[in-house]
Order: sequence, then structure tokens, then C-alpha cells
Amino acid sequence: MSKYDVCVIGAGPGGYVAAIRSAQLGLKTAIIEREYLGGVCLNVGCIPSKAMITAAHFLHRAQHDAPTMGINIKGIDLDMKKLVGWKQSVCDRMSKGVEQLLKGNKVEIISGEAKFKTTSQLEVKSSKENIIVEADKFIVATGSRPIAIPGFDIDENEVCSSTGALAMETLPKKVVVIGGGYIGLEISSYLAKLGSEVEILEAGKSLLAGVADKDCVQVVARKLKKLGVKVHFGAFAKNYKKKGKSFEISAEVDGSMKTFTSDKILLTVGRKPNSDEMGLKDIGVQIDERGFVKVDPQMRTNHPNIFAIGDIAGQPMLAHKASHEAVLAAEVIAGHNRVYDAKTVPAVIFTDPEIASAGMLEEECKAAGYNDLKIGKFPFAANGRAVSMMEAEGFIKMIADAKTNILLGVHIVGPEASNLISEAVLAIEMGARLEDLALSIHPHPTLGETMMEAAEATLGHAIHMIQKPLKSKGPAGPSARA
Repeated sequence: MSKYDVCVIGAGPGGYVAAIRSAQLGLKTAIIEREYLGGVCLNVGCIPSKAMITAAHFLHRAQHDAPTMGINIKGIDLDMKKLVGWKQSVCDRMSKGVEQLLKGNKVEIISGEAKFKTTSQLEVKSSKENIIVEADKFIVATGSRPIAIPGFDIDENEVCSSTGALAMETLPKKVVVIGGGYIGLEISSYLAKLGSEVEILEAGKSLLAGVADKDCVQVVARKLKKLGVKVHFGAFAKNYKKKGKSFEISAEVDGSMKTFTSDKILLTVGRKPNSDEMGLKDIGVQIDERGFVKVDPQMRTNHPNIFAIGDIAGQPMLAHKASHEAVLAAEVIAGHNRVYDAKTVPAVIFTDPEIASAGMLEEECKAAGYNDLKIGKFPFAANGRAVSMMEAEGFIKMIADAKTNILLGVHIVGPEASNLISEAVLAIEMGARLEDLALSIHPHPTLGETMMEAAEATLGHAIHMIQKPLKSKGPAGPSARA
């Protein structure tokens, strides 16, 4: 039997961060991982998908934008097998980096599948041996897995989750994507750029409903159409059958049955927490009706020595939220007085163009009692850097309380939205007002100055766009700054 101060289960972006921070705080720490260090994110999720998106972006720009600039590239050829190999090298490098960080912080790495025997003991099974691990505190960080639907069992060959989609060494001529969420749209975008014909079956009436700002989604929807991606709304996939080397998918679309053909089926209807594993229910850990482990503001479960973080601990199921909770849990275990008190968790969707959000959507502001809002937009088409990059689609949208000018939400669709949103996160966390952004000098020519100009537009005095005077009540501009 091995005894530790802290034992972390799962080595994804929540788990490995929790282990490193625990060790930094002087706690004897072990981490248990059954598959790969870095978890889904580094190996079959965030990192590999961004690698493929980057490659597709390069190819698309070389084919469509470079000639406009006078750069004519002949003989462009896609070697899909080599591309997937490069993508895997990126993942391997990142996973190896996690291993080095863990070892460098003297975290003991245990390979195997863990199951609670009691609230203080785990049994870890591996191909070599079974061992018992005992710890004073446990941090459960086992993440989530793709949801399957009736008639479509995921085998990563015929019916793929994002895992299988990211490993295809032959580019499919045609792909049917079931689900118009962020994973489905990201993969649809890069497959279309690489040359696949893509059709999306979305059960709802719109893409990314309730996930992203509606105005931002419209920009992405237009770009998908431009890329040749077909979207079918009110579409419920029922089953499929093999026909030669292809597949026929039966779906009910607006009440009528239709058949779609494809070479691959991509199922992206969401993810569910891995709370039905590890024997959590057997030791009495409370789990809600959606499968999330119940935790308090210090990430502690109903058993005071067991903590849960990341996807398993509730929405939003995002890597950066897991890492934040990881540090929090480790510091609480070490005796620090901390609670989860983030005002906002930013979200990024790596479509083309990218969508990034921080704070509340417009409808959420109204639901929270903000009945008088200032809402402004600044288009990337009015930004010199975006125009020079030939990436001028989209805008920055800001929402503020009209009574105080306090920033409530920022929603970006456009180039480098994923990088620009961090300024908005800081502003919202600090309780910043529109004037704080508008009066902060931003460097020119950059994409970043669109944040300043969006704040000016929301205040009603944009310089690089013509706008009508705002009618909302409240402070009018910089002179009202506290």
C-alpha cells in the first residue's frame, strides 16, 4: 500500500494542474491516469483539433487569399497521412511536457484504472499489477466522454466522435455531421477547407443556440455556407446502413424522412461526465440528475476529503475552467482560504471566423434584471490590421449597464477572437466600465485596438465608424469616469 497526502485521479488539464500545485505546496502527491497524460484535451481534443484547424487555415488561405495578394502558389497537394502525423507529433510533445512537469515537481505517476474501495482507499488496476493507494485527500478529475444516440454507436471507424475524426488518415469525400454544436462546427469547418463535402444535421432551429451570441453565430453561418457546408435544421438522425463503401443516414427533417449519404459519420451531440466510473456512488458521493458530482464553492464533495474538478464537477465543460478549479482545490487542501468566485468563464469556438465570449449574453443580462442596456458593435472591416490580413469579417459586441456603464458582456466574432477575449475577461473581473477600455491607449495598427473602439462605439462616440446617437440613459462618456 502507498500512502499520500493528495491523490489525483485523471491527468487532464484539471488533474495534472491539481497535482503540480499540490506538490508545489509541499504535499506528497500522486496522480493516476489510465490512458494518456494530458487527458482528452492534449491528446484527442483541444490541441489536436487546433492543429488541424491551423493546417486547414493555411491551405485555404494559400488557395483563396494568396492569389489576391499576387502570390500564385502552384502544385498545392494535401498529404493527409503526413498531416495527421504532424498533428500527433504536436500532441506527443505536449503530453511529454506534462510528464516532465509532473516528474519535475516530484509527483508520482501511477498508470492504471482507479476505483474507490473506501473514502480513503483506491484500488488501481493495470496490465502489470493491482495496487492499493491510500490518501488523506482525493481530487477526482476524470473528465467526460462523447454522448452516443440510438442507432449510432461510436466505433471511431464508421461513426466517429471527435477522437476518430481527428485521426482520419484519408480525407473523406463526404461527411455527415450529427450535431451543430461547437465541436461539430469546428470539425466541419476544417474538413470543408481541406476539401470534404460536409452536411450538418442539427435538431434545433439554430446553430450554437444558447451557447454564443446570436449575431456572432450569423457571421459563422454565412461563412459555413460560403465554404459549401450545408446545414439542415429540425433534423433528427434515426439510423444508418452501409451501402458499398459509403453509408446512408436516415433522418427526420421537419417531420419528413430524408436520406443522406456519406463516407464518414461524425457524431457531436455533446459530452457526459465520467461520474459512473470509479465507484463514486458506492462510497456515497452525491451525483446530480445530469451526472455531475455535487461540489461546494471549494470543490469539495459531500465527503470532506474528496474533491471534484473539471467536466465531472459541472458546466461549463472547458479545460481552462478545470485548471482554475484545480489550483483552487489544491490550495484549499493545503489550508488556503479560497472559494470559487470567478465572475466569468470565457468560451471560445474555433470556427472561421472564431467566436469568443466573456460575461453575459444579451438575454442573460435581461434575465438578471438589467433592463436598460448599452449595446454597441465595432466591425473588423473598420480596422486596418484586420483588412491588411484579409480577415475583416465580424465584429466586437459590448453590453453594459446603461445606468453605470459597467461592462456586462463582450462577444467577438472575427480574427484572433480567442486571443482578444482575455482583455474582456480581465475587464469584467475588475468591474470595469466602458470608459476604462475607451480611455486606455491601445497600440496601432493592431487587432487589439478594436476593443477600445468597441467601447467607444458602445458609449456612442466611435471614431472609425458612423453611428447614430444612442438613446439609452446613463453616463454618456469619458467625463463620467469615476
